[in-house]
Amino acid sequence: MNVQTLTSIPHISLVGPPNSGKTTLFNYLSGKNYKTVNYPGATVEYSISRLQDKFDYAAHVIDTPGLISLLPNSPDEVVSINSLYSHPWFGTPDLIVVTVDVSQLSRHLLLVKQLLACKFNIVVALTMLDLLKRKDYDVNTEKLSNLLNCPVVQIDPRSGNGVINLIDQVRISLNNLTPGSRQNITRLNGEGSFNSLLTLYREIEIIEKEVLFKVGRTPQINLTRANKQLKILINPEAKTESRQIDRTTLKIDSILLHRIWGIFFFFLIMGLTFTSIFWLAEPLMGLVDSFFSLSSTTAFNLIGNNWFGDFIANGIISGTGSVLVFVPQIIILFLILGLLEDSGYLARGAMLIDKPLSKIGLNGKSFVPMLSGFACAIPAMMATRTIPNKRERFLTIFILPLMSCSARLPVYALLIAFLLPAGKSWVGGIMLACIYIFSIISSVTVAGIINKFKNTLIRTEDNSSFILELPAYRKPKFKVVAVNTYHNAKHYIRKAGPIILGFSIILWFLTYFPNTNPPVHSSRVTDAQVIEFQKSARLSSSYAADLGRFIQPVMTPIGMDWRVGVSLIAAFTAREVFVSSLALIFKVTDNSDKDFQNSMISAMRKAEIEGTNQKLFTTSTILGLIVFFIFALQCLSTVAVSKKETGGWRIPVLQLLIFTSTAYLLTFITVNSLRALGLG
Repeated sequence: MNVQTLTSIPHISLVGPPNSGKTTLFNYLSGKNYKTVNYPGATVEYSISRLQDKFDYAAHVIDTPGLISLLPNSPDEVVSINSLYSHPWFGTPDLIVVTVDVSQLSRHLLLVKQLLACKFNIVVALTMLDLLKRKDYDVNTEKLSNLLNCPVVQIDPRSGNGVINLIDQVRISLNNLTPGSRQNITRLNGEGSFNSLLTLYREIEIIEKEVLFKVGRTPQINLTRANKQLKILINPEAKTESRQIDRTTLKIDSILLHRIWGIFFFFLIMGLTFTSIFWLAEPLMGLVDSFFSLSSTTAFNLIGNNWFGDFIANGIISGTGSVLVFVPQIIILFLILGLLEDSGYLARGAMLIDKPLSKIGLNGKSFVPMLSGFACAIPAMMATRTIPNKRERFLTIFILPLMSCSARLPVYALLIAFLLPAGKSWVGGIMLACIYIFSIISSVTVAGIINKFKNTLIRTEDNSSFILELPAYRKPKFKVVAVNTYHNAKHYIRKAGPIILGFSIILWFLTYFPNTNPPVHSSRVTDAQVIEFQKSARLSSSYAADLGRFIQPVMTPIGMDWRVGVSLIAAFTAREVFVSSLALIFKVTDNSDKDFQNSMISAMRKAEIEGTNQKLFTTSTILGLIVFFIFALQCLSTVAVSKKETGGWRIPVLQLLIFTSTAYLLTFITVNSLRALGLG
């Protein structure tokens, strides 16, 4: 990244409390064309982009992590706040746009007042006007601007309403900058913070009374009286929840946050989510299957039965397609979770499990990283930076590999499909939901065990706090969720695609060479049978077979052979590779069937352990593989990020050893117990 280019035009920082619409505004200003990078010298991430051309103004915009105040309470807040005063590349921002949820002025104006006290050049962007008007209140923007002595603009970042006015005000503010304005920036004095906070909140209360006015005839909750009931958290050892004061929200929360019914509805919603992944994705997966099947068959027929034709058909097309066929399920997972998040429900999940998590040494802040772990453990580990307590942060990082990430989804989809009765996709959804629930229970159990040895694993003070602002329930903006889903899916493909393609080529080489094709002399054998015979002979004498037979003693106790072993080894680079590895080893090119997954399952049903008449894949071995993938840490990238986030090799090495050995032991118990019960 060219620093000189970055600093040649104005630098605008977007700042705001969580759930204030800051990132949504950034996405609208950037047109989703941005880069995510680390702050220099730190692991805290931020996004940077130029304003869209349609705004006809050249400026860089930075989306900073959410801030409640300029008095930091976590490591990432320290870095973010320091960057406002002196970023290594940009210095002090030319302008700060502060997003403020107008329905929560009593809390969100705190950050504005602090920034003004430090003499930053700011523009306040009021968001969530619809929530305020739902309570029959409105805001006098002009009066608020006069009282704060800074520009104030109303916007709706989800629809773009008012954003042009914001850009006009940004242009005016930047044009009015004086040459020495940056030199007047001062640091917020943290001394006497209790009295300072009380003074600020008194001032904010007066401002709120002045600028908010009631409209309409419907009786509503008195905002001033309600705000007096809010708690200001000063003691970091205290735990509190900040509730949205809204009649509809409170009514819904009385059910969804109920200590019994709340848990019931949480599991019901998650169950419906994972059932939908199977049900909705089925026709889309069929289309992707057909495309890669036709491409592989066409390539093999055009090029011919030689090494190059086999390389294109098996090594590239079938190898990559065997994983991309599951992309529809991954997209649907991201889409549903996005809708739940945009509606305001996912924040409630953190509330629901704060108390259970506190029993095992965590708190509700661990919920967001754990939820992110369902997509990928790497960003989930980065998300733990918002947890101020070091022990809780490291303990959360430790259990994150147990979350069933999206990389496991292709594996689970294949293994569950093997067990499914024909035409019973809803059963697959239930099974998938059970796997996810089991992974959560497993992670919580492991956390509880590790927490018993906390003084040995992590030597640190045990001060903990949990502050969470619950957004009001809102109708999700499908366009916003769809765009975020697109970017998440694209990130997954970019991350997994090169790895899958690279290892597909390596595995093709290992399974194809040294390419010993014995001659076939019988005149009764058809050309298709000759090809199948040669494939079988080539595989049994390949380099992959040599590697597999070396690890065969490890695979025998769990009822599997070297072919599964090779695929499990390959999966340590990326779990998705397990499927493409099996496809290559079993030479599934889909020459006869129209559906890849059906071809794969057919090959698995026919497979026998070498030298015996015993089936390789049975109910017991399939369930054993599912158990293995639930526990095993088969992602070297996750190990590397764990080392980076914990500052050493101790925790990642423990993760690798404990989770992989546990996976093998539980697979052994599962397979042999089921066989003892007569399940094959």
